[in-house]
Amino acid sequence: MSSSRKQPRPRRSFTAEFKAEIVQRCRAGDRSIGQVARDFDLTETAVREWVRAAERDDGGGSGGGSGGGLSANEREELARLRRENRQLREDVGILKRATAFFAGETR
Repeated sequence: MSSSRKQPRPRRSFTAEFKAEIVQRCRAGDRSIGQVARDFDLTETAVREWVRAAERDDGGGSGGGSGGGLSANEREELARLRRENRQLREDVGILKRATAFFAGETR
């Protein structure tokens, strides 16, 4: 039994500059996203996601679909705020335990 399945493509990573160049070529309008993807041996899905991400980052996201995704700056801020929130919750927990400890000592 021989399998005629295509081997999965190895995962590749691309620089932000390369992605920006691909997005710019897609926005130029002389070629479709599919054609740009084929020209650079990329998956059409990846190129479409890069274009969507660029639209979000530019503040011009589409009104439909999965809804307002976060821009890169918003994602960074959200991650920072989550870290800060986690640290503050830990601080509050420590203060509560310390208050309980010292309240028990004064009795």
